[in-house]
Amino acid sequence: MPELTTSADEAATAAPSAAAGAKLPEPKPEKTRSLWGDAWRDLRSNWVFVVSAVLILLLLVMAAWPSLFTSADPNNKDLAAHYLQHPHYGNVFAADWLGYDAQGRSVFARAIYGTRASLLVGAGTTLVVTILGGLIGMLAGYFGGWLDAILSRVTDMFFGIPFLLGTMVMLNSFTERSIPVVIGALAFLGWTQTARVMRGSVITVKSTDYVQAAKALGAGTNRILFRHVLPNAVAPVIVVATISLGVYIGAEATLSFLGLGLNGVSWGNDISDGGNSIRVAQYIMLYPSIMLSITVLAFIMLGEAVRNALDPKTR
Repeated sequence: MPELTTSADEAATAAPSAAAGAKLPEPKPEKTRSLWGDAWRDLRSNWVFVVSAVLILLLLVMAAWPSLFTSADPNNKDLAAHYLQHPHYGNVFAADWLGYDAQGRSVFARAIYGTRASLLVGAGTTLVVTILGGLIGMLAGYFGGWLDAILSRVTDMFFGIPFLLGTMVMLNSFTERSIPVVIGALAFLGWTQTARVMRGSVITVKSTDYVQAAKALGAGTNRILFRHVLPNAVAPVIVVATISLGVYIGAEATLSFLGLGLNGVSWGNDISDGGNSIRVAQYIMLYPSIMLSITVLAFIMLGEAVRNALDPKTR
């Protein structure tokens, strides 16, 4: 019996030793998420972002392929189809679904085709403003000194010009106001806010340790600016650009309403034309106004969601 007890004790002692000698699997290292990864995770669970993104996607499809929504010509003038003929709400997606304007043009077709002009003006202006203002703000914030003083004073001079009034004066000198002309006029006075936001963000980023380490290792100015400073300073600019896109769409509609915007199909032009017959046919002004409001609201909601996702104070 003692021998059996000793053998059992030896077996029990040997089992932990064998287990200790076996190589345990190493735990997998956790993936570190970046600012953009955390932002995307938050955005996917934010209903404001989802709703605004779906609306913007629908508007993009509408602008790219308007024939999917209507087969009517927005410039076709049928004098027999006057605005005194009320809309036929039973004919969904037909030319007379939302009625006709005073010139016999389909209100629904013009509301659909007006999406393209508004989105092109908004996106084009935002792109030019972001590139121009971002470059000016990055140079002023990184180099500082006399360059910062000069660029900041130039920015203040442009800030002193009323945005809509200055744009109206510029567009009034053009007889043919196409989309590039309107984009140029809006961008000429709209880059100042982006420049200021970028300048403040670059000033904050350039004093961080990784930028100082890149300088100490002898990295060139271009490498530091575009590999270290710009990717970490661009988040506030993206937020401003997203919100400003809706603002520029509203500005284009305002200019068109005043007769100084686009010469083609535009929500602002239709709203202006509808004002002449608002007492007898309110729907002529109503539907392009609804389209404009939904578009501007969608981009503002998207900008707010992006801002909350990129704000480190909310984490």
